[in-house]
Amino acid sequence: MGTIHLFRKPQRSFFGKLLQEFGLVAADRRTWKILLFGVINLTCTGFLLMWCSSTNSIALTAYTYLTIFDLFSLMTCLISYWVMMRKPSPVYSFGFERLEVLAVFASTVLAQLGALFILKESVERFLEQPEIHTGRLLVGTFVALSFNLFTMLSIRNKPFAYVSEAASTSWLQEHVADLSRSVCGIIPGLSSVFLPRMNPFVLIDLAGAFALCITYMLIEINNYFAVDTASAIAIALMTFGTMYPMSVYSGKVLLQTTPPHVIGQLDKLLREVSTLDGVLEVRNEHFWTLGFGSLAGSVHVRIRRDANEQMVLAHVTNRLYTLVSTLTVQIFKDDWIRPSLPSGPVAANVLNFSDHHIIPMPPLKGIDELNPVTSTPTKPSSPPPEFSFNTPGKNVNPVILLNTQTRPYGLGLNHGHIPYSSMVNQGLGVPGIGATQGFRTGFTNIPGRYGTNNRIGQPRP
Repeated sequence: MGTIHLFRKPQRSFFGKLLQEFGLVAADRRTWKILLFGVINLTCTGFLLMWCSSTNSIALTAYTYLTIFDLFSLMTCLISYWVMMRKPSPVYSFGFERLEVLAVFASTVLAQLGALFILKESVERFLEQPEIHTGRLLVGTFVALSFNLFTMLSIRNKPFAYVSEAASTSWLQEHVADLSRSVCGIIPGLSSVFLPRMNPFVLIDLAGAFALCITYMLIEINNYFAVDTASAIAIALMTFGTMYPMSVYSGKVLLQTTPPHVIGQLDKLLREVSTLDGVLEVRNEHFWTLGFGSLAGSVHVRIRRDANEQMVLAHVTNRLYTLVSTLTVQIFKDDWIRPSLPSGPVAANVLNFSDHHIIPMPPLKGIDELNPVTSTPTKPSSPPPEFSFNTPGKNVNPVILLNTQTRPYGLGLNHGHIPYSSMVNQGLGVPGIGATQGFRTGFTNIPGRYGTNNRIGQPRP
């Protein structure tokens, strides 16, 4: 029986547990820096939303959504610190690394939903374009740009930094990379900044600010209000194109898929494991991404009966641990037993199938339907006879042929065989008919039973 607790502590509420976990994270000084940036972000977002309402600019609204995305990225960074401090528990044996993957996926999906909302509002504005006031448009652009760049460059966001490098490039990055190659060909010193590819978050902040600056100039010069809607569509498309590869990558991690760039390395390591001393087979292998940069897997290894389990386990783990940080290896020995041949006199009831195993045989056709030459059913138009030994798709009943191999002497048993023609004439080609010849053994002193005692067409004595 378990321990009896007379004064059990009351369970904490949800907010109590949340405060406890926050106290764990607050012990790190980096947490207060993130909280400070979060407060500044909320303040800037509030001012930007007021300026969006006063200017009636949907392009500035689309750009403000990037500031809201920065707030989500700060929350993701905070969750990442909490995951680093938490250890695996019996309930969550793999740890809490997938929580930061879920946070990245949710942030990118919400950013794409905001972009879709901007596209929907922009289509409605094309039908009835309102007047745009440029009083706070340029101010709001520089405030949002300054805060976004300051946040991205001041705080090291490990989850988003990994995803931005591991995910496929967006169409905006590809076009900018083509332009950067041309510029770097003229000014080689800029290759360290623009190549091989720019940070997607910095790139979209700069591209959105550039679109808003063009909007401000065209409205001030020509009162061309439709350019505000066009800029909003451009910012929404750039946001969607930037966030989509990241959401796809994080979604694949949540689906426990194997990263494509490590499949070749895993195949090579599995081939090396299969060639280890004592290893017979490697099967049921499954590898998946546990979190950003961590791979988990399980594999079954079948070894010889005389192999050392601990030695094989150590070698397999040493080979796979270079890629798979969390590995489960199941070692089991080969259970195949080689049958032993008798070396002494054979007992009288050794081959008595009723005392041991009775092999079920399918019913065969009568003797009258068999051809005495081939022992196969006779058909007028059938092709030449063909013997089938339990071959799938063949409808030919198995035939027990006479075993004429020479048996070892010294067992006190009779040897020799009956001619094949006389065996067919006596009805011995069918199991259960004839009691003087043992089939497949050549013995003559074996009871004439092969799974049945019925005699076809012969009366019982």
